[in-house]
Amino acid sequence: MRLDDLTRLNEARRARRAAMLITDLRSGESVVELEGENARPDLREAIDKAYRSGKSSLLETEDGRRLFLNVQVPPPHIVVIGAVHISQALAEMSRVVGFDIRIIDPRTAFATEERFGGVDHVADWPEDALNVRPLDPYTALVALAHDPKIDDFPLIAALRADCFYVGALGSRKTHARRVERLMAVGVTEAEIGRIEAPVGLDIAAQSPAEIAVAVLGSVIGAFRKRAIGR
Repeated sequence: MRLDDLTRLNEARRARRAAMLITDLRSGESVVELEGENARPDLREAIDKAYRSGKSSLLETEDGRRLFLNVQVPPPHIVVIGAVHISQALAEMSRVVGFDIRIIDPRTAFATEERFGGVDHVADWPEDALNVRPLDPYTALVALAHDPKIDDFPLIAALRADCFYVGALGSRKTHARRVERLMAVGVTEAEIGRIEAPVGLDIAAQSPAEIAVAVLGSVIGAFRKRAIGR
């Protein structure tokens, strides 16, 4: 691997940006493709498939070339706003499927070590926590606090950061009021349309654990079907 290729891959990793090293196995020539560059439009379908799966693969082209697609995708990350019972269940389930998770809640009685031991959690306002560790396109934002003072800012931040999934707890009536608040501060209808509310798959979930299952199902689906940057 050339030094400049390695440098670009390392820079992409630090920036949580997907990248791929495409190597011609016959000639040994290689090129780095960063998500969004569209460096190889002739391989677009195969490249998009590799980005979505996160798995490296061997590709045989129509002209007989054998290319190795060495894919590097940032670990998918879930940021949960609200240290509630659903969050506790979601934290356990997320680890099973390989998603990093972080819980943010300014209510110090909720975001405690006793309730979230071993889980990345912070008892701080989302404005401050997300300033330290910003959202990005490989992050899912799940708003569960059910309090506009806590939920609204991270929802807006998630839409602006192009998070691959944005969901919010609450009934349709609650969401209608949320829509009014967000539009009042300049969020567009198209952006609001990206918010899944009520949050999670419609499986008639009742308990916190069942709601967590529904939420995780939506997050996984959104990640695997996400649009690849151009």
